[in-house]
Amino acid sequence: MSTVNLVYFSWVRERIGRPEETLDLPENVVTIADLLGHLKTRGEEYAAVFEHANVIRAAINQEHGEPGEPPAGARELPLSPPMTGG
Repeated sequence: MSTVNLVYFSWVRERIGRPEETLDLPENVVTIADLLGHLKTRGEEYAAVFEHANVIRAAINQEHGEPGEPPAGARELPLSPPMTGG
């Protein structure tokens, strides 16, 4: 089992109700996509945030992460909605 520090930004943080948390990853969480799927099962507020997980952006140790990348070993894993410009 691996442990990761999740950091939430913008409306992800607002809807979950916390800025960050440390999570022990289950054995079946081997990619970022798996992690987002797992988070969806952690309660109503998580289900609402991760209903459309494909819009959530992740980074591993301050580097952009792709859905197929493994989160294991990450010191920090920020999750945020897509950025918009104006």
